[in-house]
Amino acid sequence: DELKLLCDEYKAVYKEQNQLFPSDPYEQLIACVKAVFGSWMTPRAVKYREINNIRNLIGTATNIQTMVFGNLGDDSGTGVAFSRNPSTGENVMYGEYLINAQGEDVVAGIRTPEPISKMKEVLPEAYEKFLENVDKLEHYFKDMQDVEFTVEKGKLWMLQCRNGKRTGVAALKIAIDLVNEGICTKSEALLKVEPTHVEQLLHPTFSPDALKSDAYTKGVVAKGLPGSPGAAVGRLVFTPKQAEDMKANGESVILARETTSPEDVGGMWAAAGIVTARGGMTSHAAVVARGWGKPCVCGCCVIVVSEVSETLTIKGTNEVFKAGDIISINGATGEVIRGSIEVNTPSLGGGLGLLLSWADQEEGVMKVLANADSGPDAMQAADNGAMGIGLCRTEHMFFSPERLPIVRRWIFHTECLDDLDHIKHFQRSDFKDLFVAMNGKDVTIRLLDPPLHEFLPRPEQVHERVAEECGFGTDVKRMLARIDSMHEENPMLGLRGCRLGIVKPEFTQMQVEAIMSAAADFMEESPEAKPHPRIMIPLIGSISEYKNQALIIKSEAERIRSERGIDVPYEIGTMIEVPRAALISDKIAGLVDEADGKPLCTFFSYGTNDLTQMTMGISRDDSNGFIPKYLDLGILLDDPFQTIDEEGVGKLVQHSAALGKSVNPTMSLSVCGEHGGDPKSIAFFDKVGLNYVSCSPYRVPVARLAAAQIRVQTRMAKAKEEEKARAANIQPKQTTMGNAESMSKVIVQ
Repeated sequence: DELKLLCDEYKAVYKEQNQLFPSDPYEQLIACVKAVFGSWMTPRAVKYREINNIRNLIGTATNIQTMVFGNLGDDSGTGVAFSRNPSTGENVMYGEYLINAQGEDVVAGIRTPEPISKMKEVLPEAYEKFLENVDKLEHYFKDMQDVEFTVEKGKLWMLQCRNGKRTGVAALKIAIDLVNEGICTKSEALLKVEPTHVEQLLHPTFSPDALKSDAYTKGVVAKGLPGSPGAAVGRLVFTPKQAEDMKANGESVILARETTSPEDVGGMWAAAGIVTARGGMTSHAAVVARGWGKPCVCGCCVIVVSEVSETLTIKGTNEVFKAGDIISINGATGEVIRGSIEVNTPSLGGGLGLLLSWADQEEGVMKVLANADSGPDAMQAADNGAMGIGLCRTEHMFFSPERLPIVRRWIFHTECLDDLDHIKHFQRSDFKDLFVAMNGKDVTIRLLDPPLHEFLPRPEQVHERVAEECGFGTDVKRMLARIDSMHEENPMLGLRGCRLGIVKPEFTQMQVEAIMSAAADFMEESPEAKPHPRIMIPLIGSISEYKNQALIIKSEAERIRSERGIDVPYEIGTMIEVPRAALISDKIAGLVDEADGKPLCTFFSYGTNDLTQMTMGISRDDSNGFIPKYLDLGILLDDPFQTIDEEGVGKLVQHSAALGKSVNPTMSLSVCGEHGGDPKSIAFFDKVGLNYVSCSPYRVPVARLAAAQIRVQTRMAKAKEEEKARAANIQPKQTTMGNAESMSKVIVQ
């Protein structure tokens, strides 16, 4: 009777559109197929593709298969299960089932299902067969499986299987366990962990002390199911739009819903964590949150969530939380906590350290270095496994409040050598910190490349105190006039990089003295010290520019070595970030010092941020005004400042690398822009033949895994091609069998 009522409701939908529900089953089938095709452009589908960076596809496919029914009585049922726990990675069957139900009832959160383990009590034969099938599937695919099944009148039907989505914690444990269990190799295990999983493992969690604090233990107001582990603190919101808007304004938010649906994915992506009143461990909220590594508490039946009144009410205590109130959630325990709880970031080690050690052992793997501008940055990079510093941006050493006035005074009054000495002093100290942190590893230091607008105060910021700090006394007008006289229409293409060193050679000399003196200081203090500075000349566009600076660097470096009596090793190279430099890379690589006949350039590092900007004619500071629209329209497939533009900028890198190697086969080639931490870009740089990438200290673990995965995938693809080639060369055996049955036997054999 209830089914008849449901059918009448569906027919009423057609009547509202002045149509009759089709009675022809083929017409119904065609309508269903069209509905699947039409789902491609629904807002939720578009948002999902946007979040997961899925672009340039023409649509979706439709599978048609015979239905089996789990709603035919108490000897029927349906369920969803994972061969291992997708939250923790524990090697136990994890899932849920419902008796007398269809699959949608489980995943939609409409009914609260039973744990899969209880199925053996009511459907024991089907349960045993199910366990057997799942074990076979996991061994065949060499990965944790996500399976859907139906039991119809006691008979088990396996509906589908796929490699299961999992949290970063689970991905790591599963990968290591699969190796220990002999199911897959270490190389294969590397492919089980996604770069985003590594990011999740480095996300904040509640500290052990915080978990024991009164604020936590007495602040727990509700407990639901641990849908996805992790810690999140934020302001309470009740709609996806609120979450997206507040996230855009820099707020951390917790999205509370009665239950989530695919229409909520935009808000779920924006939220730091998710809470739902209904739904099980395989509900939409839990599955999506786990896939994204977001904390989630689901099926929290002791709360009432009202989108209309924007309140979350605790049953029993009647405590009410309103929109904007701060709450914390623990996705590992399912707890909702009043107020803000302290979080911390886990250190790199344990299972993650083991997995990344496997990554570093892959044959031919690209090295990963870090961009670091201070001792603490360098120590963090070293802790994360960086094999050196690929870029130290010396101008970033000047932004602290006590240093900025000194740099500004020198810019305004370049004749003041006292300020230059001050700069040299703190640079020398900073460089030594880098050498200590990276002892025995390369430290690539880019000479000063300061666009003036980043250092000079804006006119509205100038007052008497600032004028006095900058050497103008209290004469604000004179300082403003000086700023106006130094104004550049396009400072990114103005007096910066090597141009500053050419116009003011004493600046280049000062920096080289600081670098070499810092290395010598370290070597004097410690017999174990092995500093290896690599001095990088920025923004060159011509051979003459490079040669001018390289000779100054070499002269000053040799002077320090001679005066100190210490043989400090060093290299000189350049950052290729101007397209013209990329086109004449062979000439730069071929430069020699006429005095001793030795090469003047031993390495290229591609500054892909500026190279992208200059090649594409796009200001990276202003690109947000149109690039999102370009991505929506398919004009660009990726943001070129996040993923390398292979056809244009990438071609320049490839061309330059080939030119440099043609002159000097031992030339070191690397990338030190933002692209150095992007897995897709790393794949391109590996293909081009670069030696290493350099990225943020916090992206180093991600880049290490991505670089190793590329080597594994390349090797597997090559082996597959070789296997195909061998198979193609095998001639079929001759046979005298003449009938069709005999021929079929040959084909089967």
